[in-house]
Amino acid sequence: MAEADPPARTISLGTGVAAIDAAAWDALHDGGNPFVGHAFLRLLEQSGSVGPGTGWQAAPLLVEDAAGALVAAAPAYLKSHSQGEYVFDHAWADAWTRAGGDYYPKLQIAAPFTPVPGPRLLAKDRGDALLLLRAAEAVVRQNGLSSAHATFVAPDQMSLFEEAGWLVRRDIQFHFANAGYASFDDFLATLNSQKRKQLRKERARATQGLRVEEWTGDAIRPEHWDAMWLFYQDTGARKWGHPYLTREAFDLMGEHMADRIILLIAYDADERPIAGALHFLGADTLYGRYWGCLVEIPYLHFELCYYRAIDIAIERGLKRVEAGAQGGHKLARGYGPVATWSAHYIADPGFRRAVSDYLEQERQAEATEMEWLEGKTPFKRED
Repeated sequence: MAEADPPARTISLGTGVAAIDAAAWDALHDGGNPFVGHAFLRLLEQSGSVGPGTGWQAAPLLVEDAAGALVAAAPAYLKSHSQGEYVFDHAWADAWTRAGGDYYPKLQIAAPFTPVPGPRLLAKDRGDALLLLRAAEAVVRQNGLSSAHATFVAPDQMSLFEEAGWLVRRDIQFHFANAGYASFDDFLATLNSQKRKQLRKERARATQGLRVEEWTGDAIRPEHWDAMWLFYQDTGARKWGHPYLTREAFDLMGEHMADRIILLIAYDADERPIAGALHFLGADTLYGRYWGCLVEIPYLHFELCYYRAIDIAIERGLKRVEAGAQGGHKLARGYGPVATWSAHYIADPGFRRAVSDYLEQERQAEATEMEWLEGKTPFKRED
């Protein structure tokens, strides 16, 4: 029997997620990860956090069936720099520039400014997901771009990129795994005595003379966003030189995503907000995203971003806390090393070989680091 012809498909490059029907976009994923949802990606565009002047030009990859229905999509951006990605390719850009090439613009499949693993190819059918990758490659070739990159790809989607022949890169984050703990003390009981005492000391010291409030949903008021914006600006100015998100982005988060947000704010004895942390709720994961402070207080960062996040995860029965990129200091606070993945399509064969060699060396070093980190977790050792 002859094989059936593949279904007719139309592939295109969109001008933004905001122009796409929200229900059609969100029907392509399970909704568990808020950062690939239509609401989050749209508010980045509407707030000017991505778009003209930001170096992030929205260019979602789209696949439609013969009836014009959206069957696959990928959040993609034409990038004129490598900021806000958390997977560093600056050395690649420098090498390609020294060789006489133009590394930028490049195509980036990602949730902007969000080092959170999640689906990058939104599709119900594997064939349609692979079409998205072929579309990305075509965009690179037809427009003379250097490369396409997919960052923080969900592990269960990496086989698609490998099948398509993209180069694979592994990195490390630190996540808290909820082993069915009944309380924070229950979690502490799994740590060795030295670390258990250290964490209790840090929590007590962090909140001495402070009051910490938790806000979510309609309880988040404009003054809370005003405070969080100040905190975010302080952190952004120190880490990146300028904040990635605009002030309007926070208002839109409150308008469209408040039920998926938990905002922690610390107040001093005079009831002034002095620090805050913004967390997002997923289906089974709490995502720590933004933090800032106006007064430096020892361990307050750990309290709002790590320890309170563990409290929330235990209380809500969530499986994990993902507290952002990098941060080996999380290891001592009960967050274990976890592999994260990215995939890369390099158009030029010679440049591809060079990057491939680099990644092979990097993998060997990273494997050694992962083994070392796993041996340094603060949990009790079995005899």
